[in-house]
Amino acid sequence: MLANTFSGLKVVDFTQVMAGPTCTLCLADLGADVLKVETPSGDLARALSPWVNGEGVPFLALNRNKRSVVLDLKQPEHLEAARQLIAEADVLVESFRPGVMARFGLDYATVAERNPKLVYCSVSAYGQLGSTRDLPGVDGVLQAVSGLMSVTGSQGGEPCKVQVPVVDLVTGYLATISVLAALAERQKNGRGQHVEASMFASAIALQHTTFATYFADGKVPGPQGNAAPYSTPNEALRCSDGWIMVAAYHPARWEALCGAIGVPELANDPRFCDNKSRLQHREALLGALESHMRAHPRAFWLEQFAAVDIICGPINDYAEVVQSTAFVEGELAESMQHPVAGALTMPRSMIGAVGERPHAHRPAPTIGQHTREVLTEMGFPSDSIEAVVASIPQRN
Repeated sequence: MLANTFSGLKVVDFTQVMAGPTCTLCLADLGADVLKVETPSGDLARALSPWVNGEGVPFLALNRNKRSVVLDLKQPEHLEAARQLIAEADVLVESFRPGVMARFGLDYATVAERNPKLVYCSVSAYGQLGSTRDLPGVDGVLQAVSGLMSVTGSQGGEPCKVQVPVVDLVTGYLATISVLAALAERQKNGRGQHVEASMFASAIALQHTTFATYFADGKVPGPQGNAAPYSTPNEALRCSDGWIMVAAYHPARWEALCGAIGVPELANDPRFCDNKSRLQHREALLGALESHMRAHPRAFWLEQFAAVDIICGPINDYAEVVQSTAFVEGELAESMQHPVAGALTMPRSMIGAVGERPHAHRPAPTIGQHTREVLTEMGFPSDSIEAVVASIPQRN
């Protein structure tokens, strides 16, 4: 069971919003005890819409299986509690701007003196080094400066960001890989290390093949709508009642596609006989294909194409996705009960072995829900615990 892989691993989480919390979510889903340290005002994601009974859904989605501890690092008692948490931890993940943790004496060099086995991961917009290290950044801005928005959208249209926060998410996943690699290295040499995940670098990694192509041919790519720049047909094609995505650029599948739409001779047209020629005449190719495909609905073409092993699928909206066979049979959503938000349906963890269906063992915490519990586990004196709890402002 991969869900229990890191049972007993202690993670201190000084992250908020999406990139850092995605990393600690992965660790929590793998069984780690993730202690989410929040300021008295809470993770900023708690204020992001929409809300269920006042609880921000983005926060609920990325913080299952974690415990919340509220500490105000500007207060000596709270800072000492943070130091003790870190001293007993296996992993620390933080997403402050570079230098902030050092101002509290919680930077890697300082805390590693007391806990040399600590794996310390810093998540930031532009990395820990260089002249841009202090710049702030959020997903949309990083999509812009990394070039991602320049290749997204339609030709001649306005710049277009990917609607889901892909830079945040891929940064979190790459941070997780770095943490796991550092833990594997620790098994060999007994020492932790300082690793990082930069949103800018992660956005470049997301475009790995596109940048490789640019370095190879020197041509600045632009938006091509839903078409793949390197092959065709490999794009959305219009039917009488909607669109389907078709990938039929392999020679055998290209011939099969021409036969399936009733024009086998198209496969031998000099303009379309190979992928290079089709790319040069893409507009004419799509016109020829859609002139036939518009005669029938999606369901008809999906059946026809499946019969000859053409890779394709409908362009679904979210309502269609959650009713699809792949989603339902994969059990990709789960229900849980939150103490404030009530009954929730969320995507479940996607980390698992074949046949494994991981489920959350606790919903996202309310702010500071586990402060007293965690400090008690650490052996803090009861009067010190109550002093910390009493100094936390109450939220309306």
